[in-house]
Amino acid sequence: MVPILCVGETLEEREAGSTEAKVTGQVRAGLEGVSAGHIGTLVIAYEPIWAIGTGRTATTEDAQAVCASIRATVADLAGADAASTVRIQYGGSVKAANAAELMAQPDIDGALVGGASLEPEGFAKIVQFPLAPA
Repeated sequence: MVPILCVGETLEEREAGSTEAKVTGQVRAGLEGVSAGHIGTLVIAYEPIWAIGTGRTATTEDAQAVCASIRATVADLAGADAASTVRIQYGGSVKAANAAELMAQPDIDGALVGGASLEPEGFAKIVQFPLAPA
């Protein structure tokens, strides 16, 4: 079993411009005391609180920027190897209509799917997204 460290900001924090500080603070706190070797095997999901169950999602650019910031934080904490191997997912109202664009971003390694997993046809499209070779 692989734990998923979920991080994200509230709408108020987003509107105040403190998304990056909030999320990187959560990553640092969540990984405190974890060895660099173990960090590289984990999954971190950026799941903005304001998007959970609302149908709202971050723009592709915003999701990529936050996931890149998470990867940079992992590199700072555990080194480049851990940063290159940690899986960073986006989870905030992911659905078939936006999954491909989100997962095509360089720092988004997958999706943390919630309610869309209850719609078999749409979920199948998400699951079948072609991943780049490792």
